[in-house]
Amino acid sequence: MSNIVVSVEGLSKRYLIGHQVARRERYRDALRDVIGREARTFVRKAIDLFHGRQIVEGDEVEDFWALRDVSFEVKQGEIVGVIGRNGAGKTTLLKILSRIVEPSAGRVRLRGQVSSLLEVGTGFHPELTGRENIFLNGAILGMSRREIRKKFDKIVAFAEVEQFLDTPIKRYSSGMYVRLAFAVAAHLDPDILMVDEILAVGDADFQKRCLQRMDDMSRREGRTVLFVSHNMESVLKFCSRGILLNSGRIATLGTIQDVLSFYLAKELSGSNVINLSTKPRSQELPCRVRLIQVKTLNGQGSWSIPFGQHVAFEICVQSQSAFENMELGIGLFSVRGFELASWTNRCSGINLALRAGLNVFLVEYTDMLLLPGQYSLSIGLRSGRGFEDYVSEAASFEITVSERAAKINAQGFGGVLVPKVTVSTIRNADAA
Repeated sequence: MSNIVVSVEGLSKRYLIGHQVARRERYRDALRDVIGREARTFVRKAIDLFHGRQIVEGDEVEDFWALRDVSFEVKQGEIVGVIGRNGAGKTTLLKILSRIVEPSAGRVRLRGQVSSLLEVGTGFHPELTGRENIFLNGAILGMSRREIRKKFDKIVAFAEVEQFLDTPIKRYSSGMYVRLAFAVAAHLDPDILMVDEILAVGDADFQKRCLQRMDDMSRREGRTVLFVSHNMESVLKFCSRGILLNSGRIATLGTIQDVLSFYLAKELSGSNVINLSTKPRSQELPCRVRLIQVKTLNGQGSWSIPFGQHVAFEICVQSQSAFENMELGIGLFSVRGFELASWTNRCSGINLALRAGLNVFLVEYTDMLLLPGQYSLSIGLRSGRGFEDYVSEAASFEITVSERAAKINAQGFGGVLVPKVTVSTIRNADAA
């Protein structure tokens, strides 16, 4: 018997998008043009209504393919990560697999019971209590009343909502919604579980427990999980295979390491200069970080940096006035947003002055000893009166495996940073 539990062949999904003719052009139209356009729109809607097709508002209609000719297979017990940029078609794919949305073309074969967690509180009634919604949602997902009663205590314990069990869930926070929804879906014991980026709503401890639960379902219980996430660290840790979607098509699929490497290479390729002028700030400040550029030893720039390589960042600052004793700071962050290390010019005993006009600073790292993975950096400028500018996630970069990393087996280290350490022998047995 085949162990393929999800089979997708030539899957496509088309939506019709309506567009209104720009209002700024309408006043130029003659009355006969307006009447003609409205008449054509009315006739189109009448024909669509007669044939049972979707009624689309707007003067013009455009075809939008959310998915186009998608084909793949998933084996029993696999955790497959579905990644891609926003709008790539990830959620549409899961909605079709969950039988929420009908495909425009193609075929899907699912073997086993399917449970989905795509939106906060799907299948919940806001006026009912948490207790009542557990029975309601469980019934919607296909559980019998006897099964729900048997697993009720485990669901409540996992969701950690016992104190609010008899409170209408319209008073729940979004995090409590997610905890309860995931607890019900995970304890349904489905053959196939589909989870969207919804887990990002929960706190760190809950996310960890959810990921661990999915891992247990796959490894110990032989269940299949399709996991959509932008958290590359979680995808890499828990998924065995990956699917990369790009504009509704499969860009690549394979092992999760290969798919992530392909994705990061595409995302980070291009110019080595990032324009920060359009980055949102909380308020208008007298100076602003305009550009950041990366440079490596060979004089070229790439946001994909080999482990241990010399790298420099050129930071361009535009200022309306001069500042003495300016502090330039850089923070290094992991993909999950944890600050790993920080540096300012004062740490190195360097005084910086900011002149009115354009200023360019060079920050060099003689050894980029971050372990291979994805990182980001934030840039701050501070004077004696406080922050003059701060850019969160100013740039993202990847530390790749190099020959030096292979020699010391850097991939096997824990943590995120390999510090420089000097070892000397003060005394040994011979000296005793």
